[in-house]
Amino acid sequence: MFCDFPQDFKKFEPAPGFLVHVVSGQRIMFSHVTLQPNAIAPLHNHAEEQMGLILEGEIEFTIGDETRLIKKGDMYLVPSGTGHGGTAGAAGCVALDAFSPPREVYK
Repeated sequence: MFCDFPQDFKKFEPAPGFLVHVVSGQRIMFSHVTLQPNAIAPLHNHAEEQMGLILEGEIEFTIGDETRLIKKGDMYLVPSGTGHGGTAGAAGCVALDAFSPPREVYK
């Protein structure tokens, strides 16, 4: 199975300036995330484990009680049930997230 971006991806806008394109298999989900400059990904948590890679830009990202500025090439892991969110930098941010299992809310 092949997926062409963006037409084969489901599109969501969880918050202003926070755009998510999602494609899913049975046990894994990819999410292409675009945050406009200074956009906020509100703090939230979910049961699914999440791992991500910053593709462009930067974001001040919080996982649990730790906050870091992460940029292109940096990766992160959000354990199941852990609060996380952040604010994109002045140039915005593009990330690729993987979820396991797939998030029900995005199916």
